[in-house]
Amino acid sequence: MVIDASGIKEAIQWRKLVDTLLDSNQYADLVLKDGYFINVITREIYKADVAVKGEYILMVGNCNELIGPKTKVENVSGKFICPGFIDSHMHFESAMLTISEFSKLSIPTGTTTLIGDPHEIGNVLGVMGMQEMIKEAKLLPNHVFLTVPCAVPDAPGLETSGFDVNAKDMKELLDDKQVQGIGEIQSFSNIKPVYEHAPEQIDDLIAAVSYAKGIGKTVEGNAPGLFGKELAAHIISGGTHISCHETTTKEEMIEKLRYGVSVFIREGSSQRNMPECIRAITEEGLDSRRAILVTDDMVPEDLLKSGHMNDVVRRTITHGMDPVEVIQMVTINPATHFGFKDIGIIAPGKRADIVVLSDLNDVTVDQVFLNGKKAAEKGKLLLDIAPYKYPESVKKSVKRGPVTLDDLTIRAQGSRARVRSIVAIPDQNLTGGQEFDMNVKHGVVAPCLKQDVLPMLVIERHGRTNNIGKTFIHGLKLQNGAIAESVAHDTHNIIVAGTNYEDMVTAVNRIIAMDGGIAMIKDGKVVGDLPLRVGGLITDELTGKEVSERITELTSLARTELGCGIHVPFMHLSFWSLVTSPTWKITDKGLVDVDKFEIINTIVG
Repeated sequence: MVIDASGIKEAIQWRKLVDTLLDSNQYADLVLKDGYFINVITREIYKADVAVKGEYILMVGNCNELIGPKTKVENVSGKFICPGFIDSHMHFESAMLTISEFSKLSIPTGTTTLIGDPHEIGNVLGVMGMQEMIKEAKLLPNHVFLTVPCAVPDAPGLETSGFDVNAKDMKELLDDKQVQGIGEIQSFSNIKPVYEHAPEQIDDLIAAVSYAKGIGKTVEGNAPGLFGKELAAHIISGGTHISCHETTTKEEMIEKLRYGVSVFIREGSSQRNMPECIRAITEEGLDSRRAILVTDDMVPEDLLKSGHMNDVVRRTITHGMDPVEVIQMVTINPATHFGFKDIGIIAPGKRADIVVLSDLNDVTVDQVFLNGKKAAEKGKLLLDIAPYKYPESVKKSVKRGPVTLDDLTIRAQGSRARVRSIVAIPDQNLTGGQEFDMNVKHGVVAPCLKQDVLPMLVIERHGRTNNIGKTFIHGLKLQNGAIAESVAHDTHNIIVAGTNYEDMVTAVNRIIAMDGGIAMIKDGKVVGDLPLRVGGLITDELTGKEVSERITELTSLARTELGCGIHVPFMHLSFWSLVTSPTWKITDKGLVDVDKFEIINTIVG
């Protein structure tokens, strides 16, 4: 019999736990005494102690005999004990934070495990960018796993990424122990158009999925608005057992649960689908074992003010669900989906990732234990997590020169033009599409504040094409100036929208000068900005608290100085280039009809 090094280490740990339980001269290191234990296996609450030795749970029950002279006893009488929370699908890039800074804000809220999808940095910097993020993840005390994209860009021919990634790049990434599996397979979200126009993507996808499944890795899906044959094809393409975090209706939720999909119910900063999705459980009585709460995208301000998964649990409880059932959706349910053997439950031999709640319904986190050590108390982090600095190789990712007014103007003949415009849907990455009649002055289509129809462009920044895609946006509710950013899903070219072309030019050039970030311009002057030099997506120069303060300030300025009336404008703007989500989107190649998988003209006539 041959046992590898990890197996030997595990066997030694098991023997230590057995000795502690059966040798009357050995004791627990920690006992949480007299709490209300939330059993996510049986969906019960009952009085019990929890004993911990090293990084692991010894037992749950009456632990008096395990208390010795050196045992640390925490009196949690009247409080609730549950497993550490898991965020099963999120993007660190959306928070604009390093993994380290995100973790500093997240751990005190009870989240002990993060599954991040680095396809944002992968779109900009390819395999090298993802590897740098993997290196950081390995240094942290919380459990951070990554799921990597098997296709970049998601829609070849419709957008330009910084690098191309396909199945041949998967082995090196998937063989890393920090990589949980393949992330959201967006390249096959639009089933029929991809099947008809880019069938080679399906072959490449299935090759990557086959390899991942063969080495025991998971695969995450992305199936917005899919039913019947299309949903079945998507499930099969992902190796038959996948997730979906793009479910927005009760009907979608029902069909996906019936098909065995793990539905990642998204409830983040700008996209909130939980109230609609859980109706399949609260109204139709469907089993919730494959229902999993996730954030997808969080801004640091929300992390600081409201919390992380604890806030998602709290909000879900207010919609009529049993608190223990909701806690299952952030503990045992995701652990089962991912095949985690030692987290997600509190039981003998499992990792001692524990959350102590002082209020169950309000999900007030009193203490957090991570690997058996107290990591946070009353919202304060007790661990020392050093700031992380990324190498220069992942910076200076903006590879184009300044733009001119002539570059950005949208032109048409005559005095009036019929134009197509993307229509914003608040708190969703879905969009609509509509046509408007616009004035044309000196050959340029003029922005129309009265109709709330403003120019929106995407400028290729990776130095591969110098493309500029042009369209309009309805629903930004901007009254003055322009907003630009290098965060534009998924290829992360520079996206800009504004009330006048002059300010749009200044905003784009400010992004270029900063090597990525966010910029707001009014009357030719910088109203506010935030450099994001790591891939044009993340800052390693500020703490999470500092980024939160800057984003709060920028959001306020967007409202007071630019008159912007949409919630979290920077995050909404970033999603209007996401071509895997219906209906119309904008990329560096132009206005995209997502359902038809084609570029369409902005000027109709």
